[in-house]
Amino acid sequence: MAASSQWLFWALLSAVFAALTAIFAKAGLQDINSDFATLVRTAMILLVLAAFVLGSGKWRPPASVSASTWGWLLASALATGASWVCYFRALQAGDASKVAAVDKGSLVLVALFALAFLHERLDSREWLGVGLVSAGIVLMAFKR
Repeated sequence: MAASSQWLFWALLSAVFAALTAIFAKAGLQDINSDFATLVRTAMILLVLAAFVLGSGKWRPPASVSASTWGWLLASALATGASWVCYFRALQAGDASKVAAVDKGSLVLVALFALAFLHERLDSREWLGVGLVSAGIVLMAFKR
């Protein structure tokens, strides 16, 4: 697979697993508080990823990571944790299909944040896609 298309392969797999996450999480939230469920899920993720990194030989000494990288990873971790807590609370209270649709509003926000902070540019066709996603979110999330 060409390096230029690898991102698409991994992004599609990410979408599949994100969809399964919503379904499995909704099923698993029947008899448990969403915050505690998020903690349990996070602990399981930590164990699985630790085994994966160690088993694949990708471990590196933490001291070899720059302070700047640590800072960005900390910011990302805090945002991820907040997202997961909110997502699980929303799943516990609402329909998985609606929660997932609104959660995908992150695509719209990523496009805007990437423009503002990373100076990434989308062409008119791509902005149309962002607009269509926004319209889809509104249609999925809000009843007439």
